[in-house]
Amino acid sequence: MRDWKVLIHIPRSIFSMDSMKGQGGIQMLLTVEWEAQQIISCAKNCRVKLARLKQAKEEAEMDVKLYRSNMEASYQKKISKTSGSSGSNVKGLDEETTIRIQSLKESAARVSSDIVAMLIKHVTIVKA
Repeated sequence: MRDWKVLIHIPRSIFSMDSMKGQGGIQMLLTVEWEAQQIISCAKNCRVKLARLKQAKEEAEMDVKLYRSNMEASYQKKISKTSGSSGSNVKGLDEETTIRIQSLKESAARVSSDIVAMLIKHVTIVKA
């Protein structure tokens, strides 16, 4: 099948009355008509293929947009989780640190009198 873009050059002499009289003229016209039908058929097929390619391109673009939006949403969700959790982690660590400091102060307050008494006892005892 020929490409539909190819132009067929038919010399003017083909259409002269002398060549139309015989079988060769009729055969020539049938051949030209058949080639024209082939060109038209090829053009129709190309048009159908082009329409399908355009449709496939549009579908692919929609798929890309959907995928991109899903990935962006996932990324934003991870970012918000990470930044939100780091803020909550800092807050949790501050609370935990405050509780531990308070626990150590209470513990020191309970044993401070015993430690002071032990230090005085060791400082005042003289070994010979």
